[in-house]
Amino acid sequence: MAVETALSIVRAGERATLAPAIVISGPHAFLREYVFDTVRRRLLRQGMKYRAFQVGGAEGFDAVLAELREADLFAPVRAVGCRVLRSHRGGADQSDDDDGAPAGGSRSGAGGGEAALADALAALRGPGALIVIYERDSAPARIRRVVEQGGLAINCPRPYDNQLTQFAEAFARAEDLRLGPGVAELLVARHAGDLTAIVNALAKAAIHREPGATLGPADLSEPTAAKIPDLFDLAEAVSNGRAAVALAVLGRAIAAGRDPFELLAVEIAPVMRRMMLAASMAAEKRSAPQIAAALGMSPSSPLAMRAIEGARRFGMARLAQAYRGVSELDADFKNGRIREREEALAGMLLELMSPQARP
Repeated sequence: MAVETALSIVRAGERATLAPAIVISGPHAFLREYVFDTVRRRLLRQGMKYRAFQVGGAEGFDAVLAELREADLFAPVRAVGCRVLRSHRGGADQSDDDDGAPAGGSRSGAGGGEAALADALAALRGPGALIVIYERDSAPARIRRVVEQGGLAINCPRPYDNQLTQFAEAFARAEDLRLGPGVAELLVARHAGDLTAIVNALAKAAIHREPGATLGPADLSEPTAAKIPDLFDLAEAVSNGRAAVALAVLGRAIAAGRDPFELLAVEIAPVMRRMMLAASMAAEKRSAPQIAAALGMSPSSPLAMRAIEGARRFGMARLAQAYRGVSELDADFKNGRIREREEALAGMLLELMSPQARP
């Protein structure tokens, strides 16, 4: 069939075309689980009986293959789910040229099981289904080639900034809700790239509302704090002498379970890129609607407006210097050079938000 993204599957909902052989992988853990649960529920509504398996370490796929081969008087049409843990075959992600042969140090049963799994995926024609979810950035090359030819491969990458509102609208449709004007932007402004928080907010809103109801901004006005504020808001707090308040918000985000590396990569770096793009276009005398269009957002989007305001406030030179600092900090996190990540992130924000450094 084809290779699909998590966004296309979630947006399609019940209209999504599924195949008997489905493989899910990608770097975004929440999207992997959300798509897996969406596909599983869809198959259950079609009357299939579900069987779950888990494979890790040096284990093979013998139990999964036996379930596919054996007849079941009470479950003639089965949906078999197989979760392949990151620890499988040593826990390393498979390279693009991996052909499924046993990795060094692993037992031959695991490699043979993977080859047999690829053959089973290629032979599946229904009416049952096999869903394989890899807790990795990508499935092994042999599995990908097989499922791309005759099945459905679903990739779950980290969403781009201009896809966040699309995800919010798709999650709302999954809860049988509609979003009124500006509600998707409000969810993104409140929770940024935290898709888990967006889904939880919509699920709570759906509890006391009829199916098909339209949510307005007031329906999401319950007291709640964003897990990480926008950099423009933090900078404004520091310049007004409220640096302690801004750092307290960051501290609450970390205390709530957010990893500093995630905050840097998912929350801070994208905001910096938006402001840099807005600053460069503003230097070319582009209008606010043109800048918002380049950001992939509507002119009334809070994210676009904050990016434009932040660009005007900081200036291109300051933003470029700050973004270099963000990139260096990101590299130091990845290389393990910095152990006290919370303190390093707070120090970087203080330097960025320093009133003396602003033009």
